[in-house]
Amino acid sequence: MSMIKTVDISKTFHGKNGREPLEVLKQVSLTVEQKEVVCIIGPSGAGKSTYLRTLNRLETIDSGKIYVEDKLLFDCHNGVNAVHLSHQELNASLLEVGMVFQNFNLFPHKTTVENLMLAPVHVRKIPPEAARGKALQLLDRVGLSDKVDAYPAQLSGGQQQRVAIARALAMEPRIMLFDEPTSALDPELVGEVLAVMKSLAQGGMTMLVVTHEMGFAREAADKVVVMFEGRIIEADKPEKIFTNPTHDRTRQFLQSVL
Repeated sequence: MSMIKTVDISKTFHGKNGREPLEVLKQVSLTVEQKEVVCIIGPSGAGKSTYLRTLNRLETIDSGKIYVEDKLLFDCHNGVNAVHLSHQELNASLLEVGMVFQNFNLFPHKTTVENLMLAPVHVRKIPPEAARGKALQLLDRVGLSDKVDAYPAQLSGGQQQRVAIARALAMEPRIMLFDEPTSALDPELVGEVLAVMKSLAQGGMTMLVVTHEMGFAREAADKVVVMFEGRIIEADKPEKIFTNPTHDRTRQFLQSVL
């Protein structure tokens, strides 16, 4: 079963104050299979983050289809969705998709354990005691069992991002999206976050990761996707992309970052 599938999705940002419209996604088709780790790489402005945000309705699409767990959620033409699902049906499918952002987006007035409990209690309607027990397990899993009662301001950037990963996992998603999760971190803190992500990958979590960490893409990905100017220009196994890419743009990009 494919966990995420997009077919020819396109997206244009319409310029304000006389600016030209910007087509950021151009007929992007991609399938992520169950337990697959897919890394999306490419230069800034390629459309990588926008693509990720369309998968959980943070951005709308103008045209194309989006499936989650083989269920068609969006079939858009001129910005209008031809699929008529109830609000509950749509939300139930999108709850299967967890997301970790560049910036940690933790609630500053909540402790780490409270940050993890909030959505399970209020969205999934899990009893608070059960939610707390799960939160404690997840904090231990990401190496933060000693920071249960700490507030975000008391944590390093790497620790905050690990809390953000645990918070997403607390909703028990079936696929995790990562939007450049290490880009806001100091270099010495990157490794601790990548270690958690590698552990998730080894545990069979389906993951779609936008990243500039080429080492992680090479080591952890089942498939590497290269985006350029709103299109996927190639997709293959990491060893093929990193040692023998077929597209000149991929070669140029890798030479600039490696």
